[in-house]
Amino acid sequence: MTEHPEFRTLDRIADAGLVLGLMQRASDYVVLEYGALPDAARVEDFFTACVPGGDLATAIKHGAFQKGRLVAICDMGFGYPEAGDAYIGLVMLDPAARGQSLGQRCFSHLREIAEARGAQRLLVAVLEANPKGRAFWEAMGFTPEKRFPAVKDDPLAHVRWRMTRPV
Repeated sequence: MTEHPEFRTLDRIADAGLVLGLMQRASDYVVLEYGALPDAARVEDFFTACVPGGDLATAIKHGAFQKGRLVAICDMGFGYPEAGDAYIGLVMLDPAARGQSLGQRCFSHLREIAEARGAQRLLVAVLEANPKGRAFWEAMGFTPEKRFPAVKDDPLAHVRWRMTRPV
């Protein structure tokens, strides 16, 4: 990837169509996690999801743009599970931009924000069914902290690994 992405805050109304388009292009991940193709409800979830006990007003909902095209979305909340934590909720890349350092640039962008806000630790939850995702986060310096088993009687529930690293 030769061009560095431009990051900006995404607007729930104005950018909903762009986010849906990206989710449709990256439907491999959406289907893996949710068992269904992305739709308007999934976009709404992206914009309204927040860490437990967190403040949506302080959450990061950013998009990475190249040549005016949305190529990644990033979500991060603060204060969970501990006050000094920043929790990465989602980094989703356009499949056409994968393997070109975009994931690393998204992570660096989020890390810089976390550092500027005084966070001490970064966390991310990774689906056990997503070994490429886990390998990416390990390459970014994260280590497994805790395994969360699938919720009983939920056919879409996943085993998740919470991973952490210092800011």
